[in-house]
Amino acid sequence: MDFNRTVLVTGGSGFIGSHLVCSLVDRHPDWRIINLDNLDYCCSPRSLESVDDRANYTFIRGDVCNSQLVDHIFTTETVDVIFHLAAKTHVEASFESQSTFQLVNVDGTRVLLAAARRARHRPQRFVYVSTDEVYGASVDEVFDESSPPRPTNPYSATKAAAEQLVKSYWDKYKFPIIITRSNNIYGPRQFTEKVIPRFLTLLQMNKRCTIQGTLPKSRHFLFVDDAVAAFLLVLEKGTVGEIYNVGTTCEVPIMQLARQLIRMIKNVPDSEVKDWLEFVPDRPRVDLRYPITCEKLQQLGWRAEVSWAEGIRHTVKWYQENPDFWSDKSELQQ
Repeated sequence: MDFNRTVLVTGGSGFIGSHLVCSLVDRHPDWRIINLDNLDYCCSPRSLESVDDRANYTFIRGDVCNSQLVDHIFTTETVDVIFHLAAKTHVEASFESQSTFQLVNVDGTRVLLAAARRARHRPQRFVYVSTDEVYGASVDEVFDESSPPRPTNPYSATKAAAEQLVKSYWDKYKFPIIITRSNNIYGPRQFTEKVIPRFLTLLQMNKRCTIQGTLPKSRHFLFVDDAVAAFLLVLEKGTVGEIYNVGTTCEVPIMQLARQLIRMIKNVPDSEVKDWLEFVPDRPRVDLRYPITCEKLQQLGWRAEVSWAEGIRHTVKWYQENPDFWSDKSELQQ
């Protein structure tokens, strides 16, 4: 079968990547979607069961740091679009495994950029999916795309470094890159190390929600379908060489989040909610909040369509219906 477009998604078996891959496969039967993923601990092949047998979907198990493999893909395939999501993302782990985060997040991006630029068939777009954490924390300042990066942990430092690599390919070669920086994305199939599935899984195991430290932390939560819609929009309408914030005005204090999920899962009165909370030591460095503005993306026509109430209800329902999706819960046993 002849396809009109070939799209390579790195990290397509991860949480966000799998939602992006499924959306691309479903919406564009005339596009060939290639998923390059090494199936790390936070990935599940089950995330892509709905598209496994589709004629326009191909899975390649491999590491984005493997230059020989990546070169082979660009030599044998006519890749038109790259969505680069493959990354190590767990902030706490980044303090313990800094060299691994450097290798995957920075060197993996270098390998992919170099192979894509050398390809005989020049890609039309290279979309690098980054994070709002590159801005660092803020109490009052709202970050736009021109705000200087001030990463405060090894994870965000490697994402900021990778961004600079990506940007350099635009500056030096006019290679058609676009960078996105998104808020905390949540939804079905997210691994249990992230805050929402962590709380949900702990409660399903009849354990307390563990609150790190006593500082008033909050996060802006964006439902995964809205994030995918943003990525697809910047692919079609975004300006090459530009950065686009992808975010929401829905800011939820972590304590409020825990209380809400306790009420939803345990169905207890307010007077008993505190019995399901446990305070634990904070991680080495903590950012209280990451406020960003998305006016630039909104000018392209994007809006977050899924409300917090709808998104969290849908997410809770999925975890209740799929309690064994993530079999490895060793981290939560600690």
